[in-house]
Formats: sequence, structure tokens, C-alpha cells
Amino acid sequence: MTDSTATPVRARNAARVSGTVRIVGAGLLGSSIGHALRNLGVDVALEDASPSQLRLAVDYGAGRQATGDDDPTLIVVAVPPDVTADVIERELRRYPNAVVTDVASVKLEPLNALRKRGVDLTHYIGSHPLAGRERGGAISARADIFVGRPWVVCRDEETPTADLAIVEALALDVGATPIEMTPADHDRSVALVSHVPQLVASLLAGQFVNAADESLRLAGQGVRDTTRIAASAPELWVQILDANAAPVVEVLDALASDLTTVADALRAPETPGARRSVADTIRRGNDGVGRLPGKHGQTGHFEQVVVMVDDTAGQLGRLFGELGELDVNVEDLRLEHSPGAQFGLAEISVVPSAVRRAVDGLEERGWKIASTTND
Repeated sequence: MTDSTATPVRARNAARVSGTVRIVGAGLLGSSIGHALRNLGVDVALEDASPSQLRLAVDYGAGRQATGDDDPTLIVVAVPPDVTADVIERELRRYPNAVVTDVASVKLEPLNALRKRGVDLTHYIGSHPLAGRERGGAISARADIFVGRPWVVCRDEETPTADLAIVEALALDVGATPIEMTPADHDRSVALVSHVPQLVASLLAGQFVNAADESLRLAGQGVRDTTRIAASAPELWVQILDANAAPVVEVLDALASDLTTVADALRAPETPGARRSVADTIRRGNDGVGRLPGKHGQTGHFEQVVVMVDDTAGQLGRLFGELGELDVNVEDLRLEHSPGAQFGLAEISVVPSAVRRAVDGLEERGWKIASTTND
């Protein structure tokens, strides 16, 4: 017998966004926003140019199909970059009393296009959640993909305070962290941390196409991590890169110069200074990684403890349980399976002060420690 009064934990929380939220574009981001808002009891009306995509999103529970009688408080445009400006303009004209935002990964180009057309942008605020998955569509949507992720909000001096509050409320309702940036700063930033990494991953993975099978059988977690996003959709990325070409080219040119420097050093490793050049490259990478924020935006340094885990049911659960008994908080986790072996390696990130406690405590409980950062 089930308790009819039981509701999900998030459903008990009051939504900051009120009224109807209209989402145009029922793909990965649009449907994921819909799921997150529906969990809070928000009325979500969906529209999509593809009838099948729309029906699928509705069937999965991302919202209901939009009707002509809807009077939305907020409109979220979640369509491909090449039609973002067109849809924003249409929605502003159709619903003049609603706040309109979009979630496109490039902010300056659609804004400039709308300004050139003379569109009244008083109630438009561009935004961008830094979240996603390698696979798109309503079938891949999840309510939790925004949790803990940055959500950039691009306001200007003419943005009404009440409108800004609605867009920031949307970000908070789906679990994201609102960050205010200008459109130009946003586009330069995502070129560095999103768009160029996509190209680098794709270029590296492209080298695998003609590689020998025996070479690829040696692939470990490092190369999988480096090329994970190479599985992304080419059609979408052509649009994104075209819209943000100038900042991307700037980063690519700098990267190409660094690659040339390393390649020249390795062509003649006995040349004075060649080994130092390579070492400086690796060291600079260490420094760069050290600047990346960790869990919850933390900037603290973590150490890694690598534990051998048998490939049997329940082992990871036991490992986490015993780490909890040792009062060791897991800041991050990466798993690597050993080819042909019946065990895997769990790389656990912990604060430096917890390393010795974790290692000694786990070894006392029979776990094998493969390595630590300080080895």
C-alpha cells in the first residue's frame, strides 16, 4: 500500500518562479528545465518545431503541450543557435508582458542581431546554463543536470530589477548558481573553457580513426577523460563555433603556438633548453588545473588516493561506507577498469589532511592502496 501524501523531497520546496513557464525547444536543455520545474509544481508549457520531439518530452513528463490560451510569466528559448534570435523576437512580440530568456551557448551574436532589427529588448535577458550531456534530445533530459552548475545571466543597464529576479529565480529553482556577466565576457569565457576543449577533444579522438586496434586496446581512463566530449553532435557544434568564431580562434592560435614550441623541443631534445621547455609546459598545465574550481566552487587543493576495487557487486558501496566510518569525505571520484583484470581502480579525491587517515584506515580494513598523490 502506498502513501498518497508522499512527495519527492524537492516537490516540498516552494518554487521561486510563479505562474506558467513556457519553454520553446523540448530538447535536452529545454526538457531538463521542464523536469526540474515540474518537480517543484510549476506549470510548464512546452513547444517545439518537431511534433515528435514535443510528444516525447510530454510523455516523459517535462511539461504539457502549450496552448493558445497560455499567459506565461517566463519564456525560456532553448533552440539551436542559428534560430535563437528569430525565436526570441517572435516570443517577445507574442507575449509582451512576459520575461524572455534563452539558454544558447553564445550570447553576443543573437543580442547584436536583435538590436540590428530594432527589437524592444526591455524584457529580454540572455542566459546560459553551463550544463549538458554528450547526447541530446528529450530522451536524455534529466532534472538534476543543472545542480551545482553555473548559470550565466547577461543583464544590462536597462534590465528591470524584477525581470532579472525572475531569471535568477529560474536558475536557483533548477539548482544552478547564477553568475552575472556581460555577453562579450561570457563568449570569451566559454571559448576557453567549453568551445576550444570540444575542438581539442575532437581533434585528438580523430587520431584514433586510423589507429591500429592493438594501440586502442591500451587506452586507459586518461584518454577516455580527455576525449569524452568528442561524442558530441557535429551539427550543433558547427552552429556554436560559427557564432563564437573570433574568441575561439584567439585561444586556438595561442594553443597552436604552444604546440609548435613543444613539437620543436621534441624534434631536437638534445638542444639546450629543450627539456626545460617540455617541463615548463607540463608545469604550466599543473598550475592551470590547480586554478579550476572544485566541488561547490571550492578552490582548495585535493589529494588522490587510488584504491583497488574487486569487480563484484557491492564493493563501491562498502568502500564509501568505510570511508564514512573513517570520517573521510570524498570530494571527487574517478573509476578506471583494468583491461583483462577482475578489478578496477577507484581514484578518490580528499583534502590533504585526510590522506593518511584514509590510507591507514582502509589498509586496516583489507583494502589495497595502489598509490597516492605523494607516492
